Amino acid sequence: MKGCRGIENPAFVASSPDSPRRLCPSPSSVEVSVLSTNPLREGSQPQEPQEPQKSPEPPLSSVTPPGSQERSGPESLSEYEEGPCGWGNFQPQCLQCCNTPQGFLFHYCLLALTQGMVVNGLVNISISTIEKRYELKSSLTGLISSSYDIAFCLLSLFVSFIGERGHKPRWLAFASFMLGLGALVYSLPKFFSGKYQFGSLFEDTCLTAKNKTTCTASSSSLFYYLYVFILGQLLLGTGGTPLYTLGTAFIDDSVPTHKSSLYIGIGYSMSILGPAIGYVLGGQLLTMYIDADLGQSIDITEDDPRWLGAWWIGFLMSWLFAWSLIIPFSCFPKHLPGTAEIQDGKTSQIHQSNSLQHTDGNFGQSFKDFPAALKNLMRNTVFMCLVLSTCSEALVTTGFATFLPKFIENQFGLSSSSAATLAGTVLIPGAALGQILGGILVSKFKMTCKNIMKFALLMSITALTLTFVFVYANCENEPFAGVSESYNGTGELGNLIAPCNANCNCLRSYYYPICGGNGIQYFSPCYAGCTNSVSKRHPKVYYNCSCIERKTEVTPTPSSFSFEAQAGKCSSQCKNLPVFLGIFFAAIVFTFMAGTPITVSILRCVNQKQRSLALGIQCVLLRLLGTIPGPIIFGITIDSTCILWDINECGIKGACWIYNNIKMAYMLVAISVTCKITTIFFNGLAVFLYKPPPLGTDVPYQNQDSVVTAVSLECDLSKAGNDG
Repeated sequence: MKGCRGIENPAFVASSPDSPRRLCPSPSSVEVSVLSTNPLREGSQPQEPQEPQKSPEPPLSSVTPPGSQERSGPESLSEYEEGPCGWGNFQPQCLQCCNTPQGFLFHYCLLALTQGMVVNGLVNISISTIEKRYELKSSLTGLISSSYDIAFCLLSLFVSFIGERGHKPRWLAFASFMLGLGALVYSLPKFFSGKYQFGSLFEDTCLTAKNKTTCTASSSSLFYYLYVFILGQLLLGTGGTPLYTLGTAFIDDSVPTHKSSLYIGIGYSMSILGPAIGYVLGGQLLTMYIDADLGQSIDITEDDPRWLGAWWIGFLMSWLFAWSLIIPFSCFPKHLPGTAEIQDGKTSQIHQSNSLQHTDGNFGQSFKDFPAALKNLMRNTVFMCLVLSTCSEALVTTGFATFLPKFIENQFGLSSSSAATLAGTVLIPGAALGQILGGILVSKFKMTCKNIMKFALLMSITALTLTFVFVYANCENEPFAGVSESYNGTGELGNLIAPCNANCNCLRSYYYPICGGNGIQYFSPCYAGCTNSVSKRHPKVYYNCSCIERKTEVTPTPSSFSFEAQAGKCSSQCKNLPVFLGIFFAAIVFTFMAGTPITVSILRCVNQKQRSLALGIQCVLLRLLGTIPGPIIFGITIDSTCILWDINECGIKGACWIYNNIKMAYMLVAISVTCKITTIFFNGLAVFLYKPPPLGTDVPYQNQDSVVTAVSLECDLSKAGNDG
């Protein structure tokens, strides 16, 4: 080692020959500093000890080995304040069994489960009920859904930066409080909006005597509850912010490097199972009447369009469960026992680059360092490539999470409930299995940062090849009267009105498909010209339909088994559904197998003290470039394939009823392939650009800044002495 070459060698200083080197007249004293901060550990390469020369500068005496009990500078012993579970001097022995990484992971999983259940489960399944009860447009309920992401984006960077040096378990206690408060506020409109008045039943058959509905636009005081729902979502977003930034960083702190991916994968898989529980729980609660708490009997059933379920009960349950987690998180110490020893056993894999600015140990203590910290991370090309790859992946996954039920419903002629069930059966287990498998494989083979990124790249390439299942699993549209088939040779294609139903005064905004005995689907019983029905049978059956050719008139009776049409879509002749579900399930598994490795790679390639902020940046960009525009892009693309729109009495276009199945399949393939190729490009670029620390620089995590600072200080003092 000559000159200052030892200064440039630690893992946190760029090793490029173009980087500036300090001129040090005392190479032996530099050797003392480097050796003293790099003690031999088990598994590290032995180094040739050299006889150190005494240095006359007093500041060098403060440099001590990382394993010693007394630490100097900002990386003092308080950096890893380990202690027992408890509150102040109250430290019950029964709580100490939870003071382990496994104990913290258990409570972290419960919080992630609760967050996923409320935000991505109960909120989504209650949206349609809230629209009807509080007379809100879909655009306004979309604003409610987006409020969570808005709060997350606004707060994520600040919370992750401030909380990095703070008490992370207490931040998660705060997250539990805010999630519970958000769920409570979200349920409040139920208790202040009064009893639900469901009105009279809408007649769905052809009645020539009924009056034509006129265009009316009325405003309701119920509209103002919109702001309560938005407030609830903002509070939920505030509570979700620390969970995936500070919580993930705390887990990474508390376990060895090779176990980190397994723990993070388990935690993230719980956040995926949460929505599944939310859908199941919310679906069951919607079978209860909305005013079940009033104890009054009603004469309508779930089959009645006026029925509204008890959407609010799930939010009250989530409120209580989230607040029950405040106590466990508040009793955890700042760091779990053994954290300092675990950190001593880790070696840095931070990306080496001349463009990165390395900071001293005091960096990040003040909020004024926030812009510099943000700039430092944004200049980390490997980190930014990994983040952009997750953004493109999030765009396509959230798009499918939103619209896969619609795709299955239209392609294979299933009901909305059946399509949603199948989509959940594929998406939720596939995503959870992928997260866990990715974490297990990275942990089992103890992959380095570069190998982890290569593994994620391989999984993304595999998922890309499986995405082409949409090209194979597409089905032609079934015959539809007025759209693809004429009304027995009468009427015009593209027009639902024909001579057989011209006098029925049918509503174009009331879509209730029925399947005729001739195998043709009709928009509603009214548009099929049906005048009689029997509602006691399931599915509901219709008789005397003027638009369906029958030789004899049928008198409907409850025991009659012959009918002209029945409620529901005609069964699809397409047999590709099992193949589609199987291949798409595999695509989901391989897609999410790259999720946990990418998160671990982000934690490895950035400075130890900036991991939480790095995850905060990832979460913000993930939402701005992925989860927020994803459903919008998918929605616009799917709407472009519409062939029959809902048009109400005022002439305003609403939802789409019928899509061109073939065009929809090819459009989804185009989006998926584009996003997957973008993901692969940025993953591959990250692998190409990544520069690991030079071999032989076995620098512990917690000394990554103090080593550079101490050696740099020594060079500066030596140079100053010579200049003097």
